[in-house]
Parts: sequence; structure tokens; C-alpha cells
Amino acid sequence: MVGNEPDEDGGRGVVVLTSSVGAYEGQMGQVAYAVSKAASSRWWLPAARALARSGVRVAGVAPGVFDTPFMDVLSDEAKAALGASVPHPSRFGKPSEYAALVRHVAENPMLNGETIRLDGALRLGMK
Repeated sequence: MVGNEPDEDGGRGVVVLTSSVGAYEGQMGQVAYAVSKAASSRWWLPAARALARSGVRVAGVAPGVFDTPFMDVLSDEAKAALGASVPHPSRFGKPSEYAALVRHVAENPMLNGETIRLDGALRLGMK
């Protein structure tokens, strides 16, 4: 990316990474998952600062519960309960909603060094 022609702001590209809301509210039995997601979402600011001189931005998305093939392992009852736990909208996120946020991050030159929660105000409980 550092070899790209700069835009009007001197930008040459953006890296958008994915973490999880588990980075903020780790659940019982998921220590390794929570630690790995917390670590991944914390290196983006130093990376953004290091790449700033080259015009490359780094940002991340921390999604909550999304309708992905990973959720297919859950029963219909478990999926319904999990979706209902999201304050608003009370459902799983859609892949198109994630994609829309990534597109916005790419198009907005002021988003840099930040992790954005995409979770409908979901806060994970202990279990």
C-alpha cells in the first residue's frame, strides 16, 4: 500500500481487521478467546500510528452475534435466545451490515486506529 499514489489527504490505503465483542466482555470458559480478541483489537492503534507516515490507516470492527455459518451449530432455540439478547435490533447481525461498516471505514479518512463495536448494544454476560 505504501507504494500507492496518495489521495487528496495523503492516504494510500486502509487495513480493516476483525475482532469480537468478546474482547471487551470475556465469558466464563472462553479465556483464550477473550484474550486473543482483546490483544488483536489493541495493536491497531500502534499500527495506525506506525503506518501514518506512509499514509496507511488501520482500523477494526468488533462484531457481536452475526448470522454466519458458525451459528449453524446452534439449535433453533439457542439461536432465538441469542438473537433476543441483543437490545436493538433484537436479532443476529447480517453480513451485509458488517460489509457496510467496513466500506464506511474504508471511505472515511478520519477513521484510524479505532475499533468499532457492531453489536446492537449487546453486552455479553458471564456465561
